[in-house]
Amino acid sequence: MILYLHGFRSSPKSYKATLMAQAMQDKGLADQWVCPQLPASPQRALELCNYLIEQALQAGGMDPAQDLTVAGSSLGGYYATCLAERWKCRAVVMNPVVHAARDLATQVGEHTMYHSEAPFLFLPEYVDELADMAVGRPAHPERYYLLAAQGDEVLSWREMADWYAGHQGRILEGSDHGISDFDRYLPEVMAFALGVPDGSH
Repeated sequence: MILYLHGFRSSPKSYKATLMAQAMQDKGLADQWVCPQLPASPQRALELCNYLIEQALQAGGMDPAQDLTVAGSSLGGYYATCLAERWKCRAVVMNPVVHAARDLATQVGEHTMYHSEAPFLFLPEYVDELADMAVGRPAHPERYYLLAAQGDEVLSWREMADWYAGHQGRILEGSDHGISDFDRYLPEVMAFALGVPDGSH
C-alpha cells in the first residue's frame, strides 16, 4: 500500500499525487493507493493517517516493513517521516519540510486551497502540534527515498540532504518546490515505493 500525503494548502489533486495514482492504476494496484484530503490540524492529519494504516492492517496480510510506503510532499513529507519512524516502513519524501514548527509558524492565519479556493485557517496551536510530533532524524535513512530540488524556492535542499543523510534518491539540479518535472523521476520513485529493486540511488 502507498499512503500519499499532500503538502500545505494542497490536495489529492496535486500533480505528483495524480501521476502516482495513475501509475498505480496502470499496474493494476489502484486498490493499494490511498490519498486522503488532510485536515489543517497536524494532530488530526496524523491521527487520520494512523487510522488508515491500522484499517489496512486489520484487513489482513500487510506487514508495514514490507508492504507499506508513506509518500509525502513538503509538509506531507514531514508527516510521512513521522509515520515511517512509527511503523518502520519505507518513505518517499519530496522536498520535505524538515523543521515544521519553525517553517509553518510563518503561515498562521487564513489561506485558500490551491485546487479549490476553499478557505481554511492555520491556527497558532497547529504549530505546537507540529513541534509535539517531531521524531528527529531518521533512524534508518536507507528506508527513505529523497527527492530534493536545488531550485526549491520555499525550503532549503541542503537541510533536507543533511537531515536524511544516507538516504536513497536524488538531489535535483534546478527543478522547483512542486517538482514540476516529477514525471522524469516517477519510474524510480514507484520502484522504490513498491519495494522493487531497480538499481537507482
